[in-house]
Amino acid sequence: MNMMTRLVGLLAGCMLFMATAQANSLYQDLGEQEGIANLVEELLFNIADDRRIRHHFADTDMERLHRMLTEQICELAGGPCTYSGDDMVTSHTGMGVTRADFNALVENLQLAMDDHGISVGAQNRLLALLAPMHHEIVGL
Repeated sequence: MNMMTRLVGLLAGCMLFMATAQANSLYQDLGEQEGIANLVEELLFNIADDRRIRHHFADTDMERLHRMLTEQICELAGGPCTYSGDDMVTSHTGMGVTRADFNALVENLQLAMDDHGISVGAQNRLLALLAPMHHEIVGL
């Protein structure tokens, strides 16, 4: 094996390790599975109190939603969970979610993260993972 091949292999390994470490640290920064479950619970309480968006959840099985959101955030954050729910398009088609509704949900998530003492850096990393879902949720 020549020196260049070793260097490329080492570099690839380091990049994979760094990506895994960053994801694992987000999972840890969110308090692992228990912390994420508590965060989602707080989010759902915030939504229930938010007159702007609570109507979207009136006929929702909140226990299932709690379980699915916990799985989804856990998986996105690099935890050992596997999201078993529907894709975002299937889940949100026909709901009429607007950009304002989406932003209100994000505000409620940020409040929950603040209440749970999650660092701004971890909040931003989670929001960056969730942001691409915007086009799969809004306006369907």
